[in-house]
Amino acid sequence: MTPGETICINGVWEAGAAQGLPVIDPTTENTITLVASANEEQISRAVGAAAAAQPAWALIEPWRRADALRAAGACLRENLEELADLICLEVGKPIAKAREEVESAATSFEFVAQWDRRIEGEIVPADNLDETILLTRVPIGVVAAITAWNYPLDLFVRKVAPALITGNAVVVKPTEVAPLACIRASQLITATGCLPPGVLNLVTGGGAVGASLCADACVRMITMTGHRDTGKRIMAIAAKTLARVALELGGSAPAIVWKDADLDLAADAIAFASFENTGQVCTSSERILVHADIHDSFVERLVERANKLRVGDPRSDVDLGPVINRSQFDKVTTAIDLARSEGGSIRCGGYGPPSLPAQGYWVRPTVITDVTPDMTLFNQETFGPIAPVICIDSYEEAIRLANSTRYGLSAFLFSNDYRLIMRAQRDLACGELYINRTMGEALQGFHNGHQDSGIGGEDGKHGVLKYTQIRTIYHRYG
Repeated sequence: MTPGETICINGVWEAGAAQGLPVIDPTTENTITLVASANEEQISRAVGAAAAAQPAWALIEPWRRADALRAAGACLRENLEELADLICLEVGKPIAKAREEVESAATSFEFVAQWDRRIEGEIVPADNLDETILLTRVPIGVVAAITAWNYPLDLFVRKVAPALITGNAVVVKPTEVAPLACIRASQLITATGCLPPGVLNLVTGGGAVGASLCADACVRMITMTGHRDTGKRIMAIAAKTLARVALELGGSAPAIVWKDADLDLAADAIAFASFENTGQVCTSSERILVHADIHDSFVERLVERANKLRVGDPRSDVDLGPVINRSQFDKVTTAIDLARSEGGSIRCGGYGPPSLPAQGYWVRPTVITDVTPDMTLFNQETFGPIAPVICIDSYEEAIRLANSTRYGLSAFLFSNDYRLIMRAQRDLACGELYINRTMGEALQGFHNGHQDSGIGGEDGKHGVLKYTQIRTIYHRYG
């Protein structure tokens, strides 16, 4: 393979045959490289290679498939610095955080490998004498996996690993915004020979490539992490072939800080949940609902923590890098300006010189108070380092405002009132709830959204089983 070979079909790397798309360094706004896109013929061949390889892969003993995943995880660890450098370069993620992402991706391979002997069927009673009914789990077939840019390598493994352990073959379309780490990881993994040719394929390109991949009739499942509108377009495409979909979409997570909360714990947790990865996390706390009795004390603590975060060159020892690109920068800075014009108070943060470079997409951790439910900031996902604080007076108001969104991914609650906590975990409309802690899902949990935050989910038992389908066997032996 050569640096220009970014398409993998049946274990062979080749150059994309369609127009190249630029990958931009968000710290300088300079083009890192052009990545050529796959054309229709390459997309078709990639899906065909997966369809041809999948039946034999499904017949391989599960423990052998697990060994392949462990080898893939070891490969990521052996090349940690190279992959972390690519993530740092294309995403603007601080190098220490980029190393954590590679380590996390390797751990995901190893965790999912443990499902080789844990996927179980069922035996149910039959109506007839001398008959058994068996429910077994079988692969779905060819899986199209479309990844996002905020955690490019982690999300790549989060989809590929469970698809492979359950006997499926995969065609990956990495995000065109930050594809380099995924491409290089795939090159390194295929070079080890741990996977048979055709089991893991990769095509590059933008939305048109993703749409063509999803529309192929041989694709039986589509898993995507990204924007809500993209997810809806994928569902419409999938309806034509009745392919399954698993969509991990956006969020607008509320964080309720009740009057009896440990304010230092809450401030630490929400600062991380608001500003980690420059706020570019689907589970970020985007609406912070603080009881009036402790509002000022909490805001003081949150501002103090925001001001301590270091923003700068991600290759150095900093906490935050830039946001990903011009589009995201414009969205975040417009949200700040609009919040100010609608009556919000900028308590710290902002964007632009003199404290930040003129080149690049830099935004400081920003705390905004005097936010009200009728403001644009309250009602739109910003996906940036903004912490909007809303003052509340009652539990009923907190729940009403928390649930007044089309999303339903994550929520946070800080309280020591057992009765209130139990009511809130019943009343909050979300797929995952963090109580007295910051964001960060566990591999053995289940990361899933309700409402417009998606369909399906990732991680744990349910994240693996979604890549299977049930086959019912009526076995008469009399």
